[in-house]
Amino acid sequence: MTSGAQAVTAREADAALLQWFEHQGWRPAAFQRQVWRHWLRGESGLLVTPTGSGKTLAAFGGALLEGLREQGAGTDGKGRPAAASRLRVLWVTPLRALATDTTHALTAAIDALGLPWTVAKRTGDATSRDRRRARQGQAEVLVITPESLSLLLSYPETAAQLTGLRGVVVDEWHELLGNKRGVLLQLTLARIRSLAPQAVTWGLSATIGNLEEARAVLLPHRPDAPLVRNAPRRRLTLKTLMPAAGERFSWAGHLGLSQIDRVMQLIAGARTAILFTNTRAQAELWHRALSSIWLEAPETLALHHGSLETALRLEAEQGLRDGRVRCVVATSSLDLGVDFPAVDLVLQIGSPKGIARLLQRAGRAHHRPGAPGVIHCVPTHALELVEYAAARRAVAAEHIEARKPLVLSLDVLSQHCITLALGGGFEPARLLAEVRGTHAFAALSDDQWAGVMQFIERGGQALAQYPDFHRTVRDADGLVRVTDRRVALRHRLSIGTITADGAMQVRFLRGASLGSVEESFISRLKPRDRFQFAGRTLELVTVDQMTAYVRTAKGVSATVPRWQGGRMPLSTELGAAVEAALSGPRDEPELRALAPLLDLQARDSALPTPHTLLVESVQTRRGGSLFVYPFAGRTVHEGMAALFALRWARHAPNTFVYAVNDYGFVLTSQTPAPVDAELIQRLLAPHALMEDLQAGMNLTEMARRQFRDIARVAGMLTPSLPGAAQRSQRQLQASSGLLFDVLQRYDPQHLLLAQAAREVLDAQMDVQALAATLARCAARRLDLHHPRTLTPLSFPLWAETVRGELSTEDWSQRVRRAAEQLQARHG
Repeated sequence: MTSGAQAVTAREADAALLQWFEHQGWRPAAFQRQVWRHWLRGESGLLVTPTGSGKTLAAFGGALLEGLREQGAGTDGKGRPAAASRLRVLWVTPLRALATDTTHALTAAIDALGLPWTVAKRTGDATSRDRRRARQGQAEVLVITPESLSLLLSYPETAAQLTGLRGVVVDEWHELLGNKRGVLLQLTLARIRSLAPQAVTWGLSATIGNLEEARAVLLPHRPDAPLVRNAPRRRLTLKTLMPAAGERFSWAGHLGLSQIDRVMQLIAGARTAILFTNTRAQAELWHRALSSIWLEAPETLALHHGSLETALRLEAEQGLRDGRVRCVVATSSLDLGVDFPAVDLVLQIGSPKGIARLLQRAGRAHHRPGAPGVIHCVPTHALELVEYAAARRAVAAEHIEARKPLVLSLDVLSQHCITLALGGGFEPARLLAEVRGTHAFAALSDDQWAGVMQFIERGGQALAQYPDFHRTVRDADGLVRVTDRRVALRHRLSIGTITADGAMQVRFLRGASLGSVEESFISRLKPRDRFQFAGRTLELVTVDQMTAYVRTAKGVSATVPRWQGGRMPLSTELGAAVEAALSGPRDEPELRALAPLLDLQARDSALPTPHTLLVESVQTRRGGSLFVYPFAGRTVHEGMAALFALRWARHAPNTFVYAVNDYGFVLTSQTPAPVDAELIQRLLAPHALMEDLQAGMNLTEMARRQFRDIARVAGMLTPSLPGAAQRSQRQLQASSGLLFDVLQRYDPQHLLLAQAAREVLDAQMDVQALAATLARCAARRLDLHHPRTLTPLSFPLWAETVRGELSTEDWSQRVRRAAEQLQARHG
């Protein structure tokens, strides 16, 4: 490689990169070379490749070759003087943990090739030096989260720094596609395209079910952009920790701690392991259980989830890299492409609930190009064995979930407009054209745009008399700007779309912060109560504003925080695969092990099939219970249960209680009610769906709660300023509720009210999926049974109905005793 004032030729640049690959023991894959060629030709695109196949260097290789060819020329490669800003590549990543790992990987490649480039990281936990470099454009490569990128755009100097940008890489695009973070990124990418039209944009994604749509959302200006997906498919082996022959296995449960001895045997034989759980509470409990039998040094066992303090997460990640940590108990905080080559064992506690998530987590083991992925699944109850067998079949058939992109999130658009008004101002007509160039706002109407402008200028019609909602002004040139310093400070503090559920800091009396838990959990504790958090048993000392002060406690008897939204719903694709596996050939080890249970279900009732709708009517001590099994996931089942209860009560007045899980739902009637096929068909009728949902569910109250998050994103609920008393979740809810009531009464057409109602139907209830499920169930042959007692499928649903009952016993004890009685009755 030539250095000095003479530019490097294309052949020399290629040779330098290939030589570095060979030194690492690698050979560039065909898909990597293909992306490099597209980049050098100035073409944007989407790369779809399995985790661990070399996507980072596929995306960055083009920028490296470009830099090598220009090295020493003192120009931008087109004969023009190099820009004052050094920024060449923006690398957008959805996770802070992924940002750290990516920064290391990009720096290693740059240093090895001798390029005089600096890589800076701009995330919520970036160093002050990196923050300064990002603000001043004094780094060639900037690794950044969507929120931090939006924050940069709120500073007037950023626009000039972006004009010389060569490329944008959006890592793990599938993780952003279906949420408001992705909508915010679409808007910032549109702004970058207007400032640096020469910059290419490349998305990196795992396989999803709607690849063409994912490309269209990322690159709406390039409908014919290349979709590179010929990377070699990574082999996946799914292994299940099977119950021993004759072993009684729980019919319901969520922890799986009875499997801890088998898990420890696997960990003992591995160099380094990651044990994935689906919730933070489950991670805390498994970490505590492993700690009690861990024979090695305590620091070799770590915990990692999103509520922990940044320093604790970084310590666990670094321990995995250098081999100091033998096992990390983690949630989805380590799902995405964090590179840990030392990890040779991945375990999944319980069902992964989705095929894409299973592939992501399996990719953490042997995270090297060409290495096979292996994941060991640990069932928490018997029926999860079916989910593992179904997942294996779905992976083999490449049935991956689609990610549905959001549209017309006007709260995000309002926030973006304030950001640009801070960042030098904008001309409304030009910005409207820019915004309509995104997928999310392609259908934005003139009235909706006018509503957004009215909202950011004075809060809308009903709030126009309140100065706090006057955030922007139009100057003599017609530019919309923010001139109030207080508005600027509050907006920059609240940029982003992630709305926490009333997080309260947990801090030692004399020491560091441990992270955060939900305010609702802390509010139930008294001083001297113990709880488990951050892998420690803690004692609450006092609560001051929004901080819980604690000290270390002895003993292991302690409660564990429960975070809202912790349970993942079963995906539609995996639900369909489970339904098919239950009645299909038993050619998987899990199905053979579960044969006695499946035979019992078939003997006392029936097995569900893809062509029938299984319904069971069972008389229990609580009354008559109707069990319905659509296998559509708990979100859809919530809506179906409420709909059934309303329609049934209209047919025969009664009082119903319902519970749901991922396989189905149960309605228990207070007084006996006959069940026949005609009644079921009446309950399944697809007509008048919206009217019945309005009558059967308090949609107004649901919209009121949804409005809180929308108001936060849109800037109506501003954060407390530094040094001021922090507002509690109750205060925020009260403020948002007051705003909701005022708007409903005096401005019922307010754009954010309409969005709240729409999000309740689309996000919380998924009305489209609900309507499709009703139609699918109505078209199937009804398979109605009246078993004499609970069946293996109905028992987990019955267990959900007793969760909220007042009892001196723990829920798990009651369910365990009931299961033993039921199993004894069945012999």
